[in-house]
Amino acid sequence: MAFWRRISRQMQAATDSVAVAPASPVAERAKSPRSRMMRQYDLVERVRSYNPDTNEDLLNRAYVYAMKAHGTQTRASGDPYFSHPLEVAGILTGLKLDDATIVAALLHDTIEDTEATRAEIDNVFGHEIGALVEGLTKLKRLELVSREAKQAENLRKLLLAIADDVRVLLIKLADRLHNMRTLEFVPHASRRRIAEETLDIYAPLAGRMGMQEMREELEDLSFHTLDPEAYAVVMQRLDALADRNRNLIGEIESQLSTNLQKNGITARVCGRRKQPFSIWTKMERKSVGFEQLSDIYGFRVVMADVESCYRALGVVHTTWPVVPGRFKDYISTPKQNDYRSLHTTVIGPGQQRVELQIRTEEMNQIAEFGIAAHAFYKEGAGSPTERLKHESNAFAWLRHTVGILSESANPEEFLEHTKLELFHDQVFCFTPKGKLIALPRQANVIDFAYAVHTDVGNSAVGCKINGKFAPLSSELQNGDEVEVLTSQAQSAPPSAWESLAVTGKARAAIRRATRTAVRDQYAGLGRRIVDRLFARAKIEYADDKLKGALPRLARASIEDVMASVGRGELKASDVARAMFPDYKEERMVRYGAKKSLADKLKLKSPPHPARSASVIPVRGLSSDLPVKFAPNGGAVPGDRIVGIVSPGEGITIYPIQSPALKDFEEEPERWLDVRWDIDETMPQRFPARILVHNVNEPGSLAQVATVIAEHDGNIDNISMSRRSPDFTELTIDLEVYDLKHLSAIIAQLRAKAVVARVERVNG
Repeated sequence: MAFWRRISRQMQAATDSVAVAPASPVAERAKSPRSRMMRQYDLVERVRSYNPDTNEDLLNRAYVYAMKAHGTQTRASGDPYFSHPLEVAGILTGLKLDDATIVAALLHDTIEDTEATRAEIDNVFGHEIGALVEGLTKLKRLELVSREAKQAENLRKLLLAIADDVRVLLIKLADRLHNMRTLEFVPHASRRRIAEETLDIYAPLAGRMGMQEMREELEDLSFHTLDPEAYAVVMQRLDALADRNRNLIGEIESQLSTNLQKNGITARVCGRRKQPFSIWTKMERKSVGFEQLSDIYGFRVVMADVESCYRALGVVHTTWPVVPGRFKDYISTPKQNDYRSLHTTVIGPGQQRVELQIRTEEMNQIAEFGIAAHAFYKEGAGSPTERLKHESNAFAWLRHTVGILSESANPEEFLEHTKLELFHDQVFCFTPKGKLIALPRQANVIDFAYAVHTDVGNSAVGCKINGKFAPLSSELQNGDEVEVLTSQAQSAPPSAWESLAVTGKARAAIRRATRTAVRDQYAGLGRRIVDRLFARAKIEYADDKLKGALPRLARASIEDVMASVGRGELKASDVARAMFPDYKEERMVRYGAKKSLADKLKLKSPPHPARSASVIPVRGLSSDLPVKFAPNGGAVPGDRIVGIVSPGEGITIYPIQSPALKDFEEEPERWLDVRWDIDETMPQRFPARILVHNVNEPGSLAQVATVIAEHDGNIDNISMSRRSPDFTELTIDLEVYDLKHLSAIIAQLRAKAVVARVERVNG
C-alpha cells in the first residue's frame, strides 16, 4: 500500500479485524498536527534511501532557508507554517523524486508568503528550482471552483504550467494532499470550496497521471467533507461487512499463494477493500444498495514477469469460478495513464465475489505512483519532461490536452473538454488497419471519426462496425472495429452532431466546422453582393486591389471583408470606396411618398436579361447562401421576390406583395435583386401560410387536413382562434413545392362545404 494512505479511525477499526498488507513506515501519518516535525537528517536519509548520490548540501540549505523564511508564521491548526512544506517534501520522498523537486517543495510557499523573491531563489538554488517555485506560486493564486469562465481560464493556466514541467503538478498534488489531511482546521466555508476543487480537478488529475492511490485518498477526504452523512453510512456498512467476513482477506491471500506455489509460480499477494468514495459512486451510478455490490474486496497478485502474469491467471481461473464479462487485459492494451494489469473477478471462499489484479512489480509501481514512477532522480537521461515525452502515455495525454488550448474557441469549451477527459473511463476500438483508438465510455462513431482525424469526422457519412452497416450515433463497445465511410461532397458536418458527440474534441471540431461553414456562406453572399455592385457600376473588381484596401476597411483578409458584407456589417459601397476613393454611389430612386405601396411594388419588374449577372439566385434553405424566408408567410417559387439583407442574419426573402417591405423603404442599400434558381430534378418544399375560415362543427379540421395531405402538402404548424360561435379561424403554415402547388391546395379547400373562406397570408 502506498506511503500516503490515510486511514481514518473508523477505517482503521474496520481493517484491524482482517489481514491486510502492512503499510510502509513512511506511510504512517502523524496522529496529531502537533507531532514532531521532520529533522534535516530525516529528510536527507529519506532521499538517500532511493538516491545515494543526493546533494545533501542542497537539501540542508533549502531546509534552513525555508524554516528561516517562514519564521514565526503558523497554520490554522497552530502548527509552525514550516511544517506544511516539510510534510509536502516528505510526501514527495515517498514518490522517490529528484533533489530539485524536493527542494522546490520546501520552498514552494516562500515567494507567496514570505519576503523571498524569485531572483534570490535563483541566486541561492539555481534557475531550475526558481522556475519550479515560481510556477507553484502562480498556481496558488488560481481558484478552480468559481464562476465557470474564470474556472476554465484558471484550469488552462494550471495545465499550461504543469505541461511545461510536470514536477510542478507532482508538488501541487502533494501540497493539496497535505492540505486535505489538515482540512478540519480550515473555516467551514473555505473547507467546502477546497473539497469541491479537490474532487473536481485534483483527484481526477492524479488519476489521469496514473497516481491511483493518491487519487483515492483525495477523493475520500473530499467525500468525508462534502457528504459526511453518506461517508458515515458507507463506513458503518464496511465495518459490519468486516465483522461478518473476519479473516476473509487472509484466507484468500493464503489460498492464492498456496495454489500459485503448487504450480511453481512465485507471487506476492496482498488484499484490501475498496474505498468509501469508490463504493458510494458505484452505488449511485448503478442505483444499487450496498448489499448488491459484489466486488468490495480486491487483491493484487504481483509477479516477476509478464509471462508469469498469464500463467497465474490460468491458475486462478481453474481454482475458482469466473464471473463472465469481468475479464480485462490492460497488459496488451494499456490505459492512457500507463496503467497495465490483468483484471478478473471470481467467486471465492464463502461465495464472495473477489476482484483480482495480476501484474508485474514494474506495473505495480506505475499503478501506485503513475508518472512519478519514471525515476526522475536518474542521471544522464535528459530532463524529466523530455524523458516523460518518450516514456509516459499519461504525459502524452497531458500534452494533447494542452494542445486543445489552441483549438478551443473559448474557455468554457476547453473546460468542457478537459473535465470530460478527466472523468471518463475508456473503451478501446480499432480502425480497419488495426490502429488502436481510445475513447470515453458511451462514445459513438462520430467521436471515433474525429479521434482518427478531423477531416474524417467532417466528411463522415456512414460507418461499418465489425463489418456491418450501422448509424453514426451507434455507441461503441470494447474491441469494435470501426470503418468510417466518408464523402468529399460533405465539407462540414451537420450542426446537430454536436448534441450527439461525447468527446470534447469532436464537439469542438463540429462547432469549428459549423462556424467555418456559416462564415463561408456569408463570405459567398458578400462576394455576390460586391460583384453585383461592381457590375452595375461598370467597375472591374480584383482581389489584389481589395487586398491593398484592407487597412481602410479594418479587416484582416479578403474573406473577412466578404463575410462582413454578407452579414450586413459592411456595405458593398464602402468596399468600392475603399478600393476606388473617387467612387460615387448610384443611389436607388426612392418611391414617392404619395404613391401607395401597391403602386410602388408594381414598379418592380423581373430582371432584364442584360442585368441577370447582377441578380442573386435563390435555391432554398439548403443552398450555399445564408437565406431564410419571410417569417409570417414565407415565399414560394412562382412568387416575384426581393431580398433584404439583415445584419448578422443573411438574406430574408419576401414576396414582392409583402406589406412588410414597407419597413425597409428608407434603407435602399439593403434591397437585393434575387431570382428563383430551382433544380427540377431535386424538388424542395418552401414555406407558405394560409388563413382558413371554417365552420365550427365536428370533423371540419380533419377535412381541411385531409385536403392538404391528399395534395401532397405538409402542415408545419397550425393555430386556431374562435372569431364567432359558428366559425373558427385556422392559421396554417404549409410546405409546398411552388405557387402552382399552393394555388391548387387553396382551390380545393374553397370547394369544401365546411370552408367559408381561404386566403394566403403575405408576411
